[in-house]
Amino acid sequence: MGRGVASPRQRVVRTFLRNRTAVIGAAIAVCVVAVAALAPLISPYDPIRQNVRFRFRPPHGAHIFGTDFYGRDVLSRVIYGARISLLVGISSVLLGMAIGTVMGMVAGYRRGKLEVLIMRAVDVMMSFPDEVLGIMIMVALGSGLFNLILAIAILMAPRFARLAYGPTLALRERDYVDAARAVGCGDLRILLRHILPNIFGEVLVMSTLWTATAIRLEANLSFLGLGVSPPTPTWGNMIRTGLDHLTDAWWVSIFPGAAILITVLAFNMLGDGLRDIADPKLRT
Repeated sequence: MGRGVASPRQRVVRTFLRNRTAVIGAAIAVCVVAVAALAPLISPYDPIRQNVRFRFRPPHGAHIFGTDFYGRDVLSRVIYGARISLLVGISSVLLGMAIGTVMGMVAGYRRGKLEVLIMRAVDVMMSFPDEVLGIMIMVALGSGLFNLILAIAILMAPRFARLAYGPTLALRERDYVDAARAVGCGDLRILLRHILPNIFGEVLVMSTLWTATAIRLEANLSFLGLGVSPPTPTWGNMIRTGLDHLTDAWWVSIFPGAAILITVLAFNMLGDGLRDIADPKLRT
């Protein structure tokens, strides 16, 4: 009799494995992370070493992805570019998740003027396209890796604030929250012990989906020259470098563009599977 009843963990795994798209996305995402982590070991060349004698060599045996204007190996630069994209994407989403979730929880729990102030600020920020607001922030902060992470985190924070705000409004009226207040629990304890655990699953799922958005934003800002300064390879500035030679040296832009496409697609596919796990109807 006990064999027919699946444990919660088994149901979660079964729900995820049922979504083949999510499994493929998870496998690709793991491969991208592994490539970024092992870049010094698997990269065939130094990504910033120049050799003008081999400039604009098409893909061939010694240089599988060809070389760029300065004779640098495109494959090595794509591999090292994965490090910047993943570092910026994951770090900015985690920072934005921390800031935005706190904003949404405080607004939903405390209500009143503080709620109006926070949520109207969120509305104003979300009224701007991400790229436009990102350009404004980067112009104010200046280029650089840390500033790029901070800028994208600021763009991500309103999304998480909106996501945390609604559930917090509902949870603050629950009986167990009233009971916690009755026994003398402070607001901070209630938020951390009774509200955050109940919304963290959905926040974590959406953070996976929005990591893909953060990677795309990093590429867009780097393409505009507002990201990490050259010669550090990033997928965005690699596309920009090859844009003027797209007809006669297509590989300089096409391969980093394909890397962005594959990575963003993988995280979106993975997030879709995690969203299925978070939906109780799909686990039954």
